[in-house]
Amino acid sequence: MLKLGEVQRLRAVKRVDFGLYFAGLDDAKGEERVLLPAKQVPENTALGDELDLFLYKDSSDRLIATVRQPGITLGKVARLRVAGITKIGAFLDWGLEKELLLPFREQTGKVRENDKVLVALYVDKTGRLCATMKLYPYLEKGGNFKKDDQVEGTIYEISENFGAFVAVEDKYSALIPAREFTKNVPVGSKVSARITGVHADGKIDLSIKEKAYIQIATDAAEIMKAIESYDGVLPFNDKASPETIRREMGMSKNEFKRGVGNLLKAGRIEITETSIRKIK
Repeated sequence: MLKLGEVQRLRAVKRVDFGLYFAGLDDAKGEERVLLPAKQVPENTALGDELDLFLYKDSSDRLIATVRQPGITLGKVARLRVAGITKIGAFLDWGLEKELLLPFREQTGKVRENDKVLVALYVDKTGRLCATMKLYPYLEKGGNFKKDDQVEGTIYEISENFGAFVAVEDKYSALIPAREFTKNVPVGSKVSARITGVHADGKIDLSIKEKAYIQIATDAAEIMKAIESYDGVLPFNDKASPETIRREMGMSKNEFKRGVGNLLKAGRIEITETSIRKIK
């Protein structure tokens, strides 16, 4: 059986002027065949020889074989360069003559030419190979991780309800819960995170924040930097709305209040009815 989107070991069964036809090793009569174009046929390849070939569809939607190794295979995840943007989506360079389509409906964030985008390869409803940034079904669960491990990952999708979905090491499924995801970090960003839990099914929970006692000092430093950027007077205080604090500081209201409390205790600021002032 010939498998679209996969590398297969196939046997040469028929020679024509424009190339060699190959069939599966279990197809003794060579009834199901795929063409390897003449320009792709290695020198001295004879009938009966076996080659590892990748199968995809050409511009006329015909199944075709190639000796080239693509940058991604069916059901796998890989990082590919955006070769161009068109009216139907982005086209990705995956090492073959025909570029791979990433439809707009499969994009979870804005992509630009020459970006390297983390995608999976699937077969769409028309039987064509396409790329998707919706990686959840294609990522592995598990891995040799434990609580408090530091890991690197890529944010591939953001949900207001659930949080930020992350591909740890571009391979494992993980989530930064919404309550932990307060920074304005877009899809495609690489993040360094701490594992806060590993579920029985292998799913991983992450935080991009430090442990509380460390995070308070970090948040306090960020608040002080913001105060100084406003010439020593931040135009809102810890009674501001959560939306204002999140928009201006990238923190939750509780984080902001803890950071302000740290600075107040250290005698570095004073709080007025409408602002926070640096003490000189």
